[in-house]
Amino acid sequence: MEKKKGTRGQSLDKHLISFGAAVCKASAEFPTGVAGTHFRTQIIRSATSPAANYAEARASESRRDFIHKLQVCLKELRETSVWLKLHSEVFDVESDALARECDELISIMVTSIRTARRNIEARG
Repeated sequence: MEKKKGTRGQSLDKHLISFGAAVCKASAEFPTGVAGTHFRTQIIRSATSPAANYAEARASESRRDFIHKLQVCLKELRETSVWLKLHSEVFDVESDALARECDELISIMVTSIRTARRNIEARG
């Protein structure tokens, strides 16, 4: 059973890395100028952060530390979602695929946090 958990964790790790990389690649197409640079910088930071924070979560020192680090991942993903929506609105471009991917990762994080909290409660 433990091996399966590791496999799931590695899969999510890869998913987060792929998402961050996809956002970085997409940001190369952002318009130049003050707004484009601002959006590019902000979205790269928020989209790449969850992968690094998830790696930290997997090496957490306790279950509560694990949950806290997952919550940081969730916050960064939610921020990325906002930047994607703003970018789409301001520059009148479609970023539906990235937005759907971000929403999927948000759902995974929410579920993971709920499960980890239940596991803490179950163990007393």
